[in-house]
Amino acid sequence: MTDTPEDVHHRLWHVLTPGIPREQSQELYRTWAPLYEQDMKTSQYNGPRQVAQTLVTALGNRSDAHILDVAAGTGFVGEELQKLGFSNLDALDASQEMLDIAQTKQVYNNFILDFLGTNRLNIEDDTYDATSCCGAFCEGHVKCDCLEELIRVVKPGGFVCVGIRKFFLETVEEYHKLEPLMADLQHRGLWEPVSRHVTQDYCEGYDGVVFLFKVKG
Repeated sequence: MTDTPEDVHHRLWHVLTPGIPREQSQELYRTWAPLYEQDMKTSQYNGPRQVAQTLVTALGNRSDAHILDVAAGTGFVGEELQKLGFSNLDALDASQEMLDIAQTKQVYNNFILDFLGTNRLNIEDDTYDATSCCGAFCEGHVKCDCLEELIRVVKPGGFVCVGIRKFFLETVEEYHKLEPLMADLQHRGLWEPVSRHVTQDYCEGYDGVVFLFKVKG
């Protein structure tokens, strides 16, 4: 039986139920993994391409740049970075089932099973030239307090690129704090803003916002 657009929409938004506990959202990803790729393509998920293009513009011709794709899922951002000539990529995600699919694509060199939060990832300081993070800032997913960990693992002069659906900044209570916290991290001298672009058709026809920051030493 062929899925209807309503079936796809239900799966996309079930994992984003307001107030959903993190453990429940991760269980949904475990069972959704086999259908995730097709569902996201059906939903016209352009966010990964927009994040990858923003990051590559910042990195220029440094095709050997070491990049950590955070909330990598099944590898959408990694695939876009590979198309643009970047291959020194690692993937981090909280779902083993999603990482298993990403591994079949031969896009990433290393796979890290962990959840981005205030916990210290098993990654040394200043390891990467850049981190990408697309699709993590959603209801029941990461919180704003994860930003310092994204910064910690990036070398001074490197970049952090974050993509989010624009209306989440307005409708998800946790993300009302996101841009004020970004500004606070700037005032503390941890990074400096490079760009904030509102993008069209980020996902399901909704606009997105793609943030780019440069890490300071």
